[in-house]
Amino acid sequence: MRRSPEVWPGARTHGIIDALVGMDVKCWADKAYQGAGRPVRAPFRGRRLKRWKPRHNSTHARVRCLGEQTMTTLKGRRLLRKFRCGTNRITDIVKAIAALHHAPT
Repeated sequence: MRRSPEVWPGARTHGIIDALVGMDVKCWADKAYQGAGRPVRAPFRGRRLKRWKPRHNSTHARVRCLGEQTMTTLKGRRLLRKFRCGTNRITDIVKAIAALHHAPT
């Protein structure tokens, strides 16, 4: 079981992975989170993958790109730095921006 020592032990220390398990939420993460546990979906490593693994990596990338495109928009326009409100309100605003960003035009 491979893992990046810098990344996911911090998530486990702060209770993020346990919270995902408790709420039965699936999480799509990058390769650094391999071995983090059942709720964290990570792509397979390697160039010569067999059977269903390349298809898994492809669908994994499609799901992750939605969130990454939204965060790129937020960071590129420096919107996250300009917020002066509570975290609950920021979460609602980010959800709205994500919905608008991926709405069909």
